[in-house]
Amino acid sequence: MNPQFKLEKLHLYRCSITEKQSLILTSALKSNPSHLRELDLSVNKLGNSGVKHLCAVLKDSHCKLERLSLRYCGITDVSSLTQSLTNSKALQFLKELDLRGNKIGDSKQRLRDELRDSNCVLSVDED
Repeated sequence: MNPQFKLEKLHLYRCSITEKQSLILTSALKSNPSHLRELDLSVNKLGNSGVKHLCAVLKDSHCKLERLSLRYCGITDVSSLTQSLTNSKALQFLKELDLRGNKIGDSKQRLRDELRDSNCVLSVDED
């Protein structure tokens, strides 16, 4: 949370982070989001609520995240993620979004549509 700290990459792959713990992580990231460029939370139990918490970081006007990896996080709905990307400056910076290993079903197409005109490459499982 120290403004002097300039964290650019945070890889928390397979760290047993749950939906509840994602709220704490999101709070810390929101306090100083301007330097973070890469966030990997793959193979954690974030679920839909955890992603919803994370959206608060993406909505921050100082957020310049370029790579976000949420592989195998138990996500079934990305509507909150789609909405936060649409209603923020996040898509100006986001280049890679990896959601492989999640069963996002119907919300996948809406996310693809929102990302179509951006420079962001979306990785998802094909049906």
